[in-house]
Amino acid sequence: MAGGGPSSVRAAGPSGLPIIRAVSPATATPEPRPGSRRARLALYLDLIRWDRPAGWLLLLWPTLSALWIAADGWPGWHLLAVFVLGTVLMRSAGCCYNDVVDRDFDRHVKRTASRPVTSGAVSVREALVLGALLALAAFALVLTTNPPAILLSFVGLAVTLLYPWAKRWISMPQAVLGVAFSFGIPMAFAAALGGREWTLASVPPLAAALLAANLFWVLAYDTEYAMVDRDDDLRIGMKTSAITLGRYDVAGVMLFYALHLASWLLLGALFGLGRWFGLGVAVAAAQALWHFALIRTRTREGCFKAFRLNHWLGLAIFAGVALDLALR
Repeated sequence: MAGGGPSSVRAAGPSGLPIIRAVSPATATPEPRPGSRRARLALYLDLIRWDRPAGWLLLLWPTLSALWIAADGWPGWHLLAVFVLGTVLMRSAGCCYNDVVDRDFDRHVKRTASRPVTSGAVSVREALVLGALLALAAFALVLTTNPPAILLSFVGLAVTLLYPWAKRWISMPQAVLGVAFSFGIPMAFAAALGGREWTLASVPPLAAALLAANLFWVLAYDTEYAMVDRDDDLRIGMKTSAITLGRYDVAGVMLFYALHLASWLLLGALFGLGRWFGLGVAVAAAQALWHFALIRTRTREGCFKAFRLNHWLGLAIFAGVALDLALR
């Protein structure tokens, strides 16, 4: 439209017929200019998946479950802030690093071709600098805990850096991701139980068992995720659990869920958790059965929905843990 008069916006009314509203240029929300600070911020937020919190929630719930168990209930505001903020920061840093390592593969996958680094909207240097700053911020939080937790943070970082490369060489790279995504568990035990010396002796063996139990959950939901991109991954030579399991992918996912939940029931009994915890596991099991309905036909939409909503399963278990400890 020429001139400075109001422009018109078309929207659907209750009957489905379009409604035309006048919008003044003074009140319309402008699109950010490509080179503006606002546009760069939008790209950085997209890079760290800010609008997709499911990723950091998948890390958060098992970490908080471990923190509550280690503290025998409410862990205090300090440790809660450290692990919530640290989880968000490290997941964001991991996205930056992963997108840099996988940029040449991602451009051949429909779902990832438009990611900021892959598309060239954000440079490799920018992504690495942003990832490093986020990781340093997370490390600053860990420094407020104790030496055992700090020591474990270095091991967790090493596994995180290894994961993107594992997809090139290991037939089940989700196992490496499972260790990386579960490392908040021993760190939570170390922070809650560890002393001021450089020793991990105070971290109980059951923390490692809980990490192994969580590994099965990561294998389940990340195999669902890999089922979304299987055709593209086969074409570009990427290795995933969905490709390795082949026609047994759905059965494998359900087996991983079963092992995860059975492990939690056993460990919950060893930790002294009771009926409220059992109720949380039952709610999680019901969700796993729903996921079977979503993935059994192997559609991209169903598999992605199952992955995207998996954090509710983790929330159910955490709620059971926290409620059981609170009502003792």
